[in-house]
Amino acid sequence: MATGLFSLSAGMDMADMAWEVKCREEDMKQRALENERRAIDDARRSVDEKAQQLKAVSHQSALIAGFSMVVLVEIQIPTDLSPGLLVTFGCTTAGVVSLMLIAMLNATYILVAILRYDCVKRETPFSDFWRKRCESDWQLALKAFGLGVPLFLCVLALIGWVIFWDHESARYYASALVTTIALVTLLLWFAHTDRKWGKFLMSTEAKLHNPNAA
Repeated sequence: MATGLFSLSAGMDMADMAWEVKCREEDMKQRALENERRAIDDARRSVDEKAQQLKAVSHQSALIAGFSMVVLVEIQIPTDLSPGLLVTFGCTTAGVVSLMLIAMLNATYILVAILRYDCVKRETPFSDFWRKRCESDWQLALKAFGLGVPLFLCVLALIGWVIFWDHESARYYASALVTTIALVTLLLWFAHTDRKWGKFLMSTEAKLHNPNAA
């Protein structure tokens, strides 16, 4: 009878061990599944974050390029306008359109590329994919946008002279006022906005610091 009790106890121990092994395997499978889901969510979150940035640059570039193109096409050029002013105005406006198109097209192409990234298979980590395939074009888009904005303000400074050229009585006052407003805005752009955010946005490793983080 003692032998039977021993065999029964051994059998129960083996059953307990088998149950523990099975539970451990199921727990490991569940953790692996949760880790995979978390990795997919992180990849999708990264893609969405970059997509929002690209859309912002693309939309703003298209807006400024469109406005500059309308100015270049629709403005009435006085026949006796100074040749130097005419050439400067034309070149500056064309420069704005070109720079904003570069920013818009680069951002659009990168957006299409990252939206094709497979967040489930992730043959290449998204961070590596972005760094190797997208980062240089993203920086080019930011540089073009950053150069196009002050050039657009130069167009604003020049446009007053073109519009008010025929108004001899108030030509200089009105044109100088428009130019002054544009130059003040240009100064604020370089002194504050570009100085504060330009290098930060161009930096690959730029992250917002959380003071509450451990």
